[in-house]
Amino acid sequence: MMVMMNGAMGDTRVVCTWTAKPSRKLTFLYLANDVIQNSKKKGPEFGRDFGPVLVDAFGHVAREAEDSCKRPMERVLAIWQERAVFEADFIDQIRRAIGSLPGGDAPKKAAPDVSRQAEEKRPPPVAAGHASGNGGDKKAAKRRHEQVQVAKTEEEDDDDYLVNCSPREPPETEELIKALQELEQAASGDAAVRRRIAALPPEVQDPSLLSKIKDAPSAERLSRMVEEACVLLADYNGRLAAELDDRKQLARMLANYLRSQKELLAQKERKLEEYKQKLAKVTLVRKELRTHIQNLPDFSKLPASTKGLAPLPSAGDLFSKD
Repeated sequence: MMVMMNGAMGDTRVVCTWTAKPSRKLTFLYLANDVIQNSKKKGPEFGRDFGPVLVDAFGHVAREAEDSCKRPMERVLAIWQERAVFEADFIDQIRRAIGSLPGGDAPKKAAPDVSRQAEEKRPPPVAAGHASGNGGDKKAAKRRHEQVQVAKTEEEDDDDYLVNCSPREPPETEELIKALQELEQAASGDAAVRRRIAALPPEVQDPSLLSKIKDAPSAERLSRMVEEACVLLADYNGRLAAELDDRKQLARMLANYLRSQKELLAQKERKLEEYKQKLAKVTLVRKELRTHIQNLPDFSKLPASTKGLAPLPSAGDLFSKD
């Protein structure tokens, strides 16, 4: 990728020759994504030149590759839309080409150059002879400050995605466990690939070493090494981008799950308090009942009805004249 960006003068040739085997076509889309995003400042011409062929390229990969490739391509498009790499209408054209949006193939048009639009919006530089006093320096400092503020805002938007995301239906516990287990096989934990990347020779990483090439065989050998390194890095970067998206999704799932568990805990605490109050009432009634029972007379200590008490007079005794 660095070799491509440093050789920006041949950007048209690079764009026209990004062919690959069917098994590597998705990897080369990852490579194109890396070049487009990382060359905004150093080589914005790649964004302009890749634009007209992206619709056909994505559609071709969607037709030739397996259905499982659509999800990684959709992730790339989501990143482009989130970071405003291309306009939303152009990204929708690509989505229609890969079947993510209804409507079939849309008429193809060149992708807008976001980098060029940003450059056109910048105020023209003020010459030193025409600047009054320190006005030119102040304006330049102000522009730098605004650029820093814009960069800081973009970083905050990336970091605060959890704050701005709306609450959703909490995931099931089994779904959350499955997502956590899938991350155990994530790209960041692939030590073998990291060792291969660390073992890449400096010739494929430092453009200044190109001057040491003296003959065609050395150039061909280095070209093959660079191509293999590009494929390796593009594939790994694509996996890392997918892992980042998965981790963000998992973070949202965890946030929604934690929110639902807190709500459930609050409900259980209210229910527990309610039952504690009922238990206190039942305990008070039981205590009062015991007190009442203790205050009742002891009938076992009273004399029997046939002993000690005279029998009641009969009706004849009550109404006798004697």
